Amino acid sequence: MANKIIYEKSRGLTDTPLTYCPGCSHGTIHKLVAESLVELDVLERTVAIAPVGCSVLAYNFFNCDGIQAAHGRAPAVATGVKRVQPDKIVFAYQGDGDLASIGTAEIIHAAHRSENFTVIFVNNAIYGMTGGQMAPTTLIDQKTTTSPYGRFEETTGKPLLVSEMMAQIPGATYIERVSVHDHAHILKAKRAVKKAFGYQVAGKGFTMIEVLAACPIGWGVTPVNSMKFVKDEMMPYYPLGVYCDRGGEA
Repeated sequence: MANKIIYEKSRGLTDTPLTYCPGCSHGTIHKLVAESLVELDVLERTVAIAPVGCSVLAYNFFNCDGIQAAHGRAPAVATGVKRVQPDKIVFAYQGDGDLASIGTAEIIHAAHRSENFTVIFVNNAIYGMTGGQMAPTTLIDQKTTTSPYGRFEETTGKPLLVSEMMAQIPGATYIERVSVHDHAHILKAKRAVKKAFGYQVAGKGFTMIEVLAACPIGWGVTPVNSMKFVKDEMMPYYPLGVYCDRGGEA
């Protein structure tokens, strides 16, 4: 009797070994994106936009067309691709340093125009690729290489609440914040990612999924403790949930 396949890697991912650090959440998030594209039967017409950051080589991992964008400019590139080839399914895969710092203007105006593409926003509260510096999303009192005594509100302000901000933009169709720190939340994150892509397929406008993610190396903790940090430290400040849904059912 032939063995029954219980689980296998999504064909939405290539065989290229991931280059992310041990315990990093990017691999899990890549898996959710890939599975969603396959299940919606849009993988063959998808274009991934990878900007500068830990995901700079993401086009090597997704089994679809990919474009490298300048730091923070993924929404601009995504806009160009989608307008020239509106039949394509386009997504920008951005970190918090990329989207919430140098790319803030790009993401805000893309949402104001309700560009019909999807953004996967990975929030790990730090600049991961460039050495663990303080990011706009770094928590108060969190230590980084550029805030060795912790982040101080009186000098840097509070961490940027991107989903809350984006949800106020009339052109934003669907904004949700999820987490991938345990199995139950991974399943919820998958539903959100697939819903966002489903809205794009239906032509309903701008969608963004913010994913709370772990960066064990940047935080200087073990992979297990990094998941605890997401749950105990990040989630109280960055509450999970749907921040706007103006699209109805996909």
